[in-house]
Amino acid sequence: MAPSIRLSPAARSLFDQPLAIAVQGLGPRQQVTLRTSLRDETRELFQASARYQAGDDGELDLARCPALPGGSFSGLEPMGLLWALQPEKPFWRLVKRDVQSPFLLQLEVFEGHGERHGRLLAQAQHERAFLRDGVRRIPVREGRIRATLFLPPGDGPFPGIIDLYGTGGGLPEYRACLLANHGFAVLALAFYSYEDLPKEMKEFHLEYFEEAVNYMLHHTQVKGPGIGLLGHSKGGDLCVSMASFLKGITATALINASVANVGAVLRYKDITIPPLGMNPKRVKVGKSGIADIIDALNSPLEGPDQQSFIPLEKAECCFLFIVGQDDHNWKSEFFAVEGSKRLQAHGKEKPEIVCYPGAGHYIEPPFFPMCAASMHLLFGKPVMWGGEPKAHCEAQIDAWQQIQAFFCKHLTGELSETSSKL
Repeated sequence: MAPSIRLSPAARSLFDQPLAIAVQGLGPRQQVTLRTSLRDETRELFQASARYQAGDDGELDLARCPALPGGSFSGLEPMGLLWALQPEKPFWRLVKRDVQSPFLLQLEVFEGHGERHGRLLAQAQHERAFLRDGVRRIPVREGRIRATLFLPPGDGPFPGIIDLYGTGGGLPEYRACLLANHGFAVLALAFYSYEDLPKEMKEFHLEYFEEAVNYMLHHTQVKGPGIGLLGHSKGGDLCVSMASFLKGITATALINASVANVGAVLRYKDITIPPLGMNPKRVKVGKSGIADIIDALNSPLEGPDQQSFIPLEKAECCFLFIVGQDDHNWKSEFFAVEGSKRLQAHGKEKPEIVCYPGAGHYIEPPFFPMCAASMHLLFGKPVMWGGEPKAHCEAQIDAWQQIQAFFCKHLTGELSETSSKL
């Protein structure tokens, strides 16, 4: 029989779900190269390939057969052909702009292990979707709020979460909708560089975020009495500020966040928190032209920069810090530890801190390929984000479970089935 690719689920899966890949109909111990390709919405190409040898029966199951050296990865990596995808264009990161359409994944099987691909033996297509059937996507334009609300299928109310991304601006929806697939009402909130919001990160007014919190607290499909916050990078320190000053927040999960205000002045009523100072002379630029900005920020423990430390001891919520220990954007682990010290010094509950060795700055939902370096809007040049691809991928899978378990516990009072720690 002619070789063919067998996928499970067959035609379509959610992006954060595993995909089982097998090839049947090969010759005994036949050597083949498998390649995956995906184009993002700007038509930029991402590819990965791996070398394999079929079993004695001509079957090749990626869950049982290790990849041989010479491809994008080696060893037993059933999802390697997805997490190892790399852009053809340098410094390009895979993001999903329109969550209503899937990514189309192409799989190909070639003869042999040569530098040039041999004869094409089999090919298949598979859709990697972001919205589960029945999830409702609702654009929100109420008052000043610019956001998208995702509601799970079925009758609510559902535990509510506000989701904030970092310095990229705009309105990324993909993490929010993937979370909604798991039973949460999630508001993806824009805060600058979107529609009529400020174009630049100069200053933020917490009243805007308060409007979003109140919107969620009063929504008939959101289960009270409080809501959760999820923030990555700059979105993380905004979440720390929201938790510190605003009412109605029960749980705050932070991914590689700072506990000091960074990048822009923060105002709330008569309070002003200046941004943490930085010294461009501490930025290292390698021969490749990629900047390492890990040492650029000042410490919030010294001198006038102490004014930038967000008073998170005022928060009435539980905290979860997700930390990539190879984060090169800033010292995430230092920030998490200092936040924990500050909370405990004021008699507050010790936060959960989950550290991942070998994980970089962009800890995304599972199976997003690691972005080692890309353009930084504030620095105007490519910066390194850190991370080692396999460890980073494993961290994304575990962190996703940790975040859901944390919100289940604190927003519903139920323990989720997943509370594994690496």
